[in-house]
Amino acid sequence: MLKNHPKGLIVAFFANMGERFGFYTMMAILVLFLQAKYGLTADKAGNIYSSFYFSIYALALVGGILADATRKYKTVILFGIIIMFAGYVLMAVPGMPLTFTVIALFTIAFGNGLFKGNLQAVVGQMYDNPQYSKMRDTAFMIFYMGINVGAFFAPFAANGIRNWWLKTNGFAHDGSLPALCHQYNEGLLTSTDKLAEFQTLADKVNLAGPVTDIGTFANNYLEVFSRGYNYAFAIAAGAMIISLLVYVFFNRLLPNKEKPAKATDGSSNTIEFEFRPLIYAAIAMAIFALGLSFVVDVFTSLAIALFAGFTTWMLTTAKKDEYARVSSLILVFVVVIFFWMSFHQNGLTLTLFARDYTFKQVEPFTYLFFTLPSMLAVIGAIAGLVLLLRKNMEMPARLIGGGLFVAAFVAAYFFITKANPLNSIEPEVFQSFNPLFIVALTFPVMGVFAWLNKKNIEPSTPKKIGIGMIIAAVGFVVVLLSSIKLPSPVSLAGSPVAEALRVSPYWLISSYLILTVAELFLSPMGLSFVSKVAPSRFQGMMQAGWLLATATGNKLLFVGTKLWDKVELWQLWTVFIVCCLLSAAFIFSIMKRLESATK
Repeated sequence: MLKNHPKGLIVAFFANMGERFGFYTMMAILVLFLQAKYGLTADKAGNIYSSFYFSIYALALVGGILADATRKYKTVILFGIIIMFAGYVLMAVPGMPLTFTVIALFTIAFGNGLFKGNLQAVVGQMYDNPQYSKMRDTAFMIFYMGINVGAFFAPFAANGIRNWWLKTNGFAHDGSLPALCHQYNEGLLTSTDKLAEFQTLADKVNLAGPVTDIGTFANNYLEVFSRGYNYAFAIAAGAMIISLLVYVFFNRLLPNKEKPAKATDGSSNTIEFEFRPLIYAAIAMAIFALGLSFVVDVFTSLAIALFAGFTTWMLTTAKKDEYARVSSLILVFVVVIFFWMSFHQNGLTLTLFARDYTFKQVEPFTYLFFTLPSMLAVIGAIAGLVLLLRKNMEMPARLIGGGLFVAAFVAAYFFITKANPLNSIEPEVFQSFNPLFIVALTFPVMGVFAWLNKKNIEPSTPKKIGIGMIIAAVGFVVVLLSSIKLPSPVSLAGSPVAEALRVSPYWLISSYLILTVAELFLSPMGLSFVSKVAPSRFQGMMQAGWLLATATGNKLLFVGTKLWDKVELWQLWTVFIVCCLLSAAFIFSIMKRLESATK
């Protein structure tokens, strides 16, 4: 896999993997934590979630400016890791008010802004070397897989530590209960039927027996439930320590750009902060912010205005020979906004869908995919079968594959036989499917691209991005089909969905599978496209531009939770299908321009 690649790719892979483990531990539980701890509505929790997600990527602009101006990419990355660690430690402190939590979130966001874009820029710098340039797309696929190895384990860690703390305090998990506990404390459970429903659920999760004091139970369950999430944030802080150690000891293998390199495209290697482009950018930001403030909230106006200011500045700063490349990148960034607005619903409305509309309990076979040991057994069986049956494999590898398949298959069978007829599953675990599919599908997708390349019919990087948008639309069609007959959140008025109305988790798993294929076509290809097309003096800034576009899309995530309590579910998913299809149409309409920029 890493043959003929520079050794620095391994360092970037593992440093990023540790950081992503912490980040996806956070993202698997953040909206659930906000609602369980503070009793926030989906709309308010979604606003905090989307603002945090926006800041994670928007602050990459600050990191990009610092790194490009100082050329000390590796130093900026180091400070980013340290600041992120501090933010996760703050999130791990139990019992803090919402203001404290928001401060902790934005500490993490600032550290990530210093880290994420610059690490991607450093990976791109390794492949500026003609010796490695042809392997750039493959390198970013491998780098992207590192992100998702850490992300796969994160939801299991978060879920495991929360459930352990619940059990230690005499409770079982039920995702419907925190909302009912808050409603009871606020005096909103006034009807006899709702009180009876609350009592029934409380009795089920209270391991000591029937609940005699429902008020005390409500307070205790909320405190224990949310504290379990605080301990999960502590696990994320531990992952940051691993990432820090890997980076400190092995960052010498990464390229050093502190001394300005000789320009290869006739331009200076430093950003020229000319007065006039900055004025144009400021004017663009002011116009967008003022116009949008009458329609959307201030934070969203700021997000879109910041992107408008960035694009104006880059276009007016670019020299004549850079203009076509910079403008092509900005057009791609526009498409990226709508992809991430849709895709990152996986941690927001799709997580709410997992909690509120999918089965709470499943049979033994399906339960294989919802615990870490049994999931690893399934992965081992598939990996062993691939080694056993793959062509051109040597006999020792086939024997290893056969042994792995048998051992893993026996383990999976053991887990099935030992499981209960019905087994509880938690919504956080659904977040493990996307990274699992990324890891599983990276090599097959790379193989398909390699096969197409040999046939001289491999799609260009911009075409892959356009195809990814179409595939993403199909992913939302799947979840739309599962939602047609479901009651809307507003019609439920805070009551849990009846078990008879809930849908199979395979609907959501299938949607994640399709969305993952879309992500592989778009995200690593987009990173490669940016590193390939960006002028040398704008490497950090253009990677920051990619992240700023992602940030803008992430701020628009609130569209999902804004509509959650107002429309039918199928109408909600239709919004994202239309966004993806329109974005695909746009990218294909400018395909010739984008392809010419890569030459």
